[in-house]
Amino acid sequence: MNVFFCQHCGERLFFENTFCISCNNTLGFLPDQLQISVLKPAGNQWSSLIPETGKRLYRKCRNYEAENACNWMVPADGAEAFCTSCRLNQVIPDLSAPGNRESWVRMEAAKRRLIYSLLKLGLSLTPKTVDAVNGLAFAFLADPATPMCESERILTGHMNGIITINLEEADDAVREKTRLNMREVYRTLLGHFRHECAHYYWDLLVRPSPRIDEVRAMFGDERLDYQTALQKHYQTGPPPDWGTRFVTPYAAAHPWEDWAETWSHYMHIMDTLESASAGGVEIRLKGEHRALQNPYGLDFPSIRENWHALRFVINSLNRSMGMADPYPFILSDTVTNKLAFIHGWISGMPVPRSAPAGPPPVQQVLR
Repeated sequence: MNVFFCQHCGERLFFENTFCISCNNTLGFLPDQLQISVLKPAGNQWSSLIPETGKRLYRKCRNYEAENACNWMVPADGAEAFCTSCRLNQVIPDLSAPGNRESWVRMEAAKRRLIYSLLKLGLSLTPKTVDAVNGLAFAFLADPATPMCESERILTGHMNGIITINLEEADDAVREKTRLNMREVYRTLLGHFRHECAHYYWDLLVRPSPRIDEVRAMFGDERLDYQTALQKHYQTGPPPDWGTRFVTPYAAAHPWEDWAETWSHYMHIMDTLESASAGGVEIRLKGEHRALQNPYGLDFPSIRENWHALRFVINSLNRSMGMADPYPFILSDTVTNKLAFIHGWISGMPVPRSAPAGPPPVQQVLR
């Protein structure tokens, strides 16, 4: 994530800010600029203080204007009511149910961080309302109030371009209990988004690619029966040497999960390195202090070198506060090669074009 500054007073801004705490100017994120901008009223529209926008005018995303659940803008000359992130929603939870609005807002905040990274990486973001076959959509669903059986619970996952996330994952206490029960060392809302989007991009970019045999050589043959592989994983666990070949135990379950876990870790690395470099962080590399470089545009050996040093620093900082390591993972040579493969794969993708608007999402009705 980049570090943003108020164009009016120079105050540092967070990605989620809707106004500057120093000068009180209204703020909005401009996806076409990948920047937080000070906004000035222009009738019922807004102008930006970012010089590159010229005379272009913007409107607030409907979820910004009406729900205060977003801070992104849309071009005023377009037909979209929702921003680049919100227009990917297919279903949102019943906002009248207790606690659902707060959980949904947290969901949207994590999704915007995902979308920011996907835009930085130049990956396709066509809504499923525009392309029913290859498009992307999100469904944020809550479990029934009184589920009759386990099968009625909402499962987080991806299928045919639709990423479904159970609303309870936005509840820190529930998510932490699940993490402990599943013996995971890392489980976050943003991590779910990054993992599930990897499955979408497998279907979009890998499955139809003439280079799929290269992916199979690196991650394994995905034609191995998925349900059988998962059942075996949950019954017997990962192989004893999983740490030498996989980034997490779950990655050992099936080639699809290896791809998704590795992809999500690639996104962890890129986003954290961008945050550190944009913040002016210096690290000690090979006996000398160096400023961290923005990872976008670097080759993977440079990314790995910077990450190896930064990982030690951020883990040490957390330990200084009595908190768990934010990145408690060891990247073996095999895992590093997989990360480098994904870096090369993404770097070779064409820059996407913007897609036209689609209909608004539906709201879940709970029984």
